[in-house]
Amino acid sequence: MIGRPLNPPLTDWRGRRVWLVGASTGIGAALARALAARGAQLALSARHPDKLAEAAAACPDALLLPLDLSHENQFAAVHQRLLAQWGAIDVVMFVAGTYRPLRAWELDAAAVYETMAVNLTGTLCGVATVLPPMLARGAGSIVLVASVAGYRGLPRALLYGSSKAALINFAETLYLDLAPRGLGVYLVDPGFVATPLTAANDFRMPALIDADTAAREILTGMARGEFEIHFPKRFTRVMKALALLPRRCYFPLIRRITGA
Repeated sequence: MIGRPLNPPLTDWRGRRVWLVGASTGIGAALARALAARGAQLALSARHPDKLAEAAAACPDALLLPLDLSHENQFAAVHQRLLAQWGAIDVVMFVAGTYRPLRAWELDAAAVYETMAVNLTGTLCGVATVLPPMLARGAGSIVLVASVAGYRGLPRALLYGSSKAALINFAETLYLDLAPRGLGVYLVDPGFVATPLTAANDFRMPALIDADTAAREILTGMARGEFEIHFPKRFTRVMKALALLPRRCYFPLIRRITGA
């Protein structure tokens, strides 16, 4: 039905058990702060324990569970520990990611494995791990943070964009399977957000926003029951329009816009 929320609207976070994977910096750390302020019960994971501890300073009651998302065995072990302590997990947010600007002539196997292990393979394996108990309960939500870079090919996003495009497709297919079973799937497609990752960019980033604004946008979208939460709209709507162009028009236009 048109106008009906695609997901269960999440408005009350008090006591809700939320596992944030990738919570040490950027959007993940901002989400941790925002959810702590809303009364959520938090478990925070990231690969760097020192940065995770810094981020958790604003979330004194959170569980700190360091893990490297690219290591499947680590994720499964932490998941079991969390289930043993909580009994169940209501929301799992996959926010972890890696990025470096990359052109075709800079491509090598090491960069491929590094990017895909975190941005794609690790996330998909993580979803495969958390899904069975959610399906058994008939309740739970999964949040996948992709990017507008996944809408279409962009210069400097050779691997990052590819990983996010795959994640967008994965989220759509996941939704088709899980929504009829009562589970929520939320896809987050940010534009440019000021984080340690985007600090590597040496070009002007249109409509750049800070991580706290991004976190508010995500929670607002979840409160509305949206499937795709994209922001800032003044930028993402342009990207969506560009994605509709035929390649004969898209390629020269993107070269002209980006200077690539």
